[in-house]
Amino acid sequence: MQTEFSICDYVDARARFAEKLDGAAFQKAFDLIRAKFESGKKIITCGNGGSAYTASHYITDWNKMTNLATGRRFRGISLCDNIGLITAFANDVGYDEVFAGQLKTILDEDDLVVAVSGSGNSTNVLKAVEYANNAGADTLAVVGYDGGKLKLLAKYSVWVPSFDMQLCEEIHLMFGHGVMKALCGSVVATSTPEPLLSRTSDRYRLIV
Repeated sequence: MQTEFSICDYVDARARFAEKLDGAAFQKAFDLIRAKFESGKKIITCGNGGSAYTASHYITDWNKMTNLATGRRFRGISLCDNIGLITAFANDVGYDEVFAGQLKTILDEDDLVVAVSGSGNSTNVLKAVEYANNAGADTLAVVGYDGGKLKLLAKYSVWVPSFDMQLCEEIHLMFGHGVMKALCGSVVATSTPEPLLSRTSDRYRLIV
């Protein structure tokens, strides 16, 4: 039975659901990404639709903020950001190959592929993870619903066990923000907002 949408109910549902998440799995994923960063490996993301924007958002935050906070390079790439390359693979090879085709040109052994999917069943994402596994890379699935085929295929996973796509996508984005804060040694602001960065000489210091 459907009821009228209420923002208060939605926020309450998200808060209740967040309490049920597998914190250990999230922490394991944080540690995996940190280890790849520390060892100078590439971290490559992909996804479709809203998950494409999430995959791109991950790299935006991780590349920029990690460098500003640490002064070190974060070797992050989103396979969703080059529309010419995506449409070239889709037109000339097939949409199922838009991510795996790109990986064949840039992926090295021990790199990490982070695949984001609400359903966990997008064929092009599955093919990317399958290729990465066979190439000796590590793979992390960020999924919702029942995890789909992707949760079983990837070597590691962060699973949001909900069939509400919007809740899944919000928590997937929250995961990305958590990774950024962990890499930057940031804290969670619980009071009046402060400036995100302050500049001291030629370096930036992370505030929140």
